[in-house]
Amino acid sequence: MEPLISQIPIHRNSAQHKWVSCCSFCTFHRWIPILTWLPKYNFRWLQMDIIAGVTVGLTTVPQALAYAEVAGLPVQYGLYSAFMGGFMYCVLGTSKDVTLGPTAIMSLLCAFYIGGDPVYAVLLSFLCGLIQVSLALLRLGFLLDFISYPVIKGFTSAAAVTIGFGQIKSILGLKNIPHQFFLQVYYTFQKIPEARLGDVVLGVSCMLLLIVLMWMKSTLPPLSEEHTTHVRVAQKIVWSAATVRNALVVVGATVMVFSLESADQHYFTLTGKTSKGLPPFRPPAFSEITPNGTIVSFSDIVLDLGGGLAIIPLMGLLESIAISKAFGITNIIGSFVSAYPVTGSFGRTAVNSQTGVCTPAGGVITGVIVLLSLAYLMPVFYYIPKASLAAVIICAVTPFVDYHQVIELWRVRKLDLLPFMVTFLVSLWEIQYGIVAGILVSGAMLLYHEARPKIKVTDHGFLLMELDSGLSFPATEHLSHVIYNNALQVSPPRSVVLNCQHVSRIDFTVVNELRNLLKQFRLQNVTLIFSGLKNSLLEVLNAADLPQLQHTESVEAAFESLLGHTHND
Repeated sequence: MEPLISQIPIHRNSAQHKWVSCCSFCTFHRWIPILTWLPKYNFRWLQMDIIAGVTVGLTTVPQALAYAEVAGLPVQYGLYSAFMGGFMYCVLGTSKDVTLGPTAIMSLLCAFYIGGDPVYAVLLSFLCGLIQVSLALLRLGFLLDFISYPVIKGFTSAAAVTIGFGQIKSILGLKNIPHQFFLQVYYTFQKIPEARLGDVVLGVSCMLLLIVLMWMKSTLPPLSEEHTTHVRVAQKIVWSAATVRNALVVVGATVMVFSLESADQHYFTLTGKTSKGLPPFRPPAFSEITPNGTIVSFSDIVLDLGGGLAIIPLMGLLESIAISKAFGITNIIGSFVSAYPVTGSFGRTAVNSQTGVCTPAGGVITGVIVLLSLAYLMPVFYYIPKASLAAVIICAVTPFVDYHQVIELWRVRKLDLLPFMVTFLVSLWEIQYGIVAGILVSGAMLLYHEARPKIKVTDHGFLLMELDSGLSFPATEHLSHVIYNNALQVSPPRSVVLNCQHVSRIDFTVVNELRNLLKQFRLQNVTLIFSGLKNSLLEVLNAADLPQLQHTESVEAAFESLLGHTHND
């Protein structure tokens, strides 16, 4: 059988062929965005991408090591997860600024589902990638629209508090602290007398240095032609140092610790032994053999991961459903190099933008920096003090706790504080349940508004009832209750004009209830007139063959009709 393409007649000079070719070309470029900018790539772009890529790389390496600790994994898994995103997003990415890799919140979520098991972490990345790609192909991104802003802010704030406080144990040099937040708080305070002085001094010093560098960067005045060359150079040095502050702090702490360790002075808790070299490229394991010889099957792992297979893919797409395909493919391919689930990093994306990146190729440079670290620096990572990594994490998540948002919610709509607080408090108890609780509360509030639309009732000798939204089956009981209480169960019964100019949809349950109402109005010898119905809704009501359906284009016309009816009587 000949290939299908050979069976299609080709008219090379026809307008139809040109249109088809154009559509195919656009579709191909939409699926592989690198083709839109690679032909125009130039040396100037390369220079800017290298600068941005190196800068982001120096930020990524210490953060990746730190976030692996949050996920409960050996530190090398943070680096395993940090390079594939740059390579994949270079080909599939649509924004020059976005960087993919491990993040604090994603690491915290993973920690609750993988239990520190690398096999679970890598398989979770693979399955999350499949789910994210499926969401993109099936166009199910609308599901994220049901996660309201107060829920997201409540979740990120609680996650930041949980992550930040979880690092206090490393600042104090404490061990055997539970992961559950409230137990963590209790046992951390209980064990304060066991704190190691060296870790405390180093951790606090690193945090102060990071805070000072962030403050210096935020207070730098904008460069202008009035500044001298020396001032410009000084500002650029300060800005560069503040931008790569994480690397500076971790490198400085590591050098100091290495010097003391070489002199047999053991004052600090170290990262310890790490695996050397690049991760092997292989499919994720779909089963596991425990140390006691028990075989954990794929189905058992999936059951253990449970709700994480829903929550983690969705949370990974909160930044932008538009690039879910790139996120999903990155997680799938990343699982072949022992990565755990990644997403877009707001902090590193901001650094990427501020350093003037021109194309997604900057991510390739970042990926190379991470690979070089894996290849040559892993023995050095043994000497990284955990207190310095904890300081990096605390300073990274602190901006997510934004009390200004709470004040703004109070000013704009106080009721929105309910899903915020529910999400925040439940997330402190169990982070994986917080987002679910928030969605349920937001959904209940949304459904309540749907079931109880506002109906304004005014008396003009007859009743005018104005609906402020659409009518669907949850609202039928409320509508009937208002009409019966105000018009049919009073003496004498009252005629009603139902102003439907804001109604854009109705369903079968509503139509059936309107039929019953019209019968009751006829039995009571009063009138129900619909006003301002859209043509599409009027067609639905006519098709339902409602008895004695009366409709006018405007409220005024309905008034005239009722007044004329009264005079005739």
